[in-house]
Amino acid sequence: MGAITMDNQFVAEETPAAGIGDRSAEFFSLRDIHAYYGESYIVQGVSFDIRKGEILALLGRNGAGKTSTLRTIARLDNPMLRSGEIWIEGKPVHAMKAYEAARAGIQLVPEDRRIIQGLTVEENLTLAQVAPGQGWALERIYEHFPRLAERRRQDGVTLSGGEQQMLAIARALAREIKLLLLDEPYEGLAPVIVEEIERILHEIKPLGITTIIVEQNAIAALRLSDRAVILDTGEVAFAGTAREVLDNAELRHEYLAI
Repeated sequence: MGAITMDNQFVAEETPAAGIGDRSAEFFSLRDIHAYYGESYIVQGVSFDIRKGEILALLGRNGAGKTSTLRTIARLDNPMLRSGEIWIEGKPVHAMKAYEAARAGIQLVPEDRRIIQGLTVEENLTLAQVAPGQGWALERIYEHFPRLAERRRQDGVTLSGGEQQMLAIARALAREIKLLLLDEPYEGLAPVIVEEIERILHEIKPLGITTIIVEQNAIAALRLSDRAVILDTGEVAFAGTAREVLDNAELRHEYLAI
């Protein structure tokens, strides 16, 4: 595991050779990560693995550490990772900056979507392809997101909430992508738009794109997902199949209040 310097900076050890018993050989793996906002201890020893092409629902009550875990995986400055390891295809994400994690194929779609004001739909997508590591071409994006094709010349921030969410996901796909991190993608959206987003996630799954979804609509997320991890006050309370959570009313009531 990496070490912490006197100024609280995370220093990773050298990458070990992947092999039997070495979790860096998994497609994606979190190993005992601990992350802080200042001195507030938020992510408290979270560990889980994901297979390529899986959809994992990361669930929990408000304040459980779900969004903070996504931000830590994406290597944003806050929260600060103080110890633990993050691996994707044997590469040490814990040793990367946010832009390096993005180039390694980790794309975060935040809750606020971050659509750039003053740019059209197409310009938002094109801008995402400027840096090295291009993903889907515009034609392919428009094939999967016909609503965006119809509005390609429209200012991105004038789209409906559902269309902005589609644009945010499409922008992630415009980059080289291996792991898609979705933070509350269904919030405030009509059921028909939720179904359209679910359709997109099902379409990209066979392409080997792995997804972690944080969503307060836990039932919808579970029905979409292969597996589930439930967090409680920054720690893993449950890890297993999504079906196990759907079938366990006591578990859902205790940790999800549903």
